[in-house]
Formats: sequence, C-alpha cells, structure tokens
Amino acid sequence: MRWLLAKDKREVLSFAPLQGETARRILGRHPKADRSLATVLYARDVDTENETVYERSDAALMILRDVGGLWHALSWLRWIPRALRDVVYDVIARNRYQWFGKLDTCQLPEPGESHRFLD
Repeated sequence: MRWLLAKDKREVLSFAPLQGETARRILGRHPKADRSLATVLYARDVDTENETVYERSDAALMILRDVGGLWHALSWLRWIPRALRDVVYDVIARNRYQWFGKLDTCQLPEPGESHRFLD
C-alpha cells in the first residue's frame, strides 16, 4: 500500500479494509469474489453498472494500469494466461516480507492522505 501511495501521483486509488463497510457493500454485489485476507482485490467503476472486482494477478495488473505512467506498460502482462500469472502472484505474495521487508505496525496515513482511505 505504501508503494502504491507513492507511485499513484494522480491519486486514482483509494484503499479500504476487507473487513470494512466499503468492502462489505461492494463484495455484497460480487458473491464469487475471494473474501480471504490472503489476496488483493481491486474494484473499478464502483457504484456503477460497470463495477468490476479483480483478484490476484488481475487486480495487480489493473492497479498498475490505472496508476499509469511507466507502470501502465506492465499491463500487457494480462495477455499471459491467468493460471500462470497467478502462480507468479502467489510466489511474490508468499515471499514479499522476506524480499521487501515488513513493518512491525500498520502505518497511519500521512497528512493529506486520509481522504484516500475508506471505511
């Protein structure tokens, strides 16, 4: 999340806990979405008829696409079969703390970021 906040210069992303009211409302409309805390979910076009929830590698690639800039270029990876992308996603997810480190506590939003965090 910290990485995304830093890369999302246009502030197109908002964040919500899976246990919160925003996620509960969205996931209520998408009963097949994975509700485990072991994956990332990304909702686009929220509260519209085009609302879509993406999971795992689909979510990661759509996030990069929406963040834009050079990150948008990686969205071409969505043409790789999902099963293969999800294997890579799972390897990264399992090893992310070892590779990138882990904070001892959840960071609070910096001043000026609180509007990007939903309940």
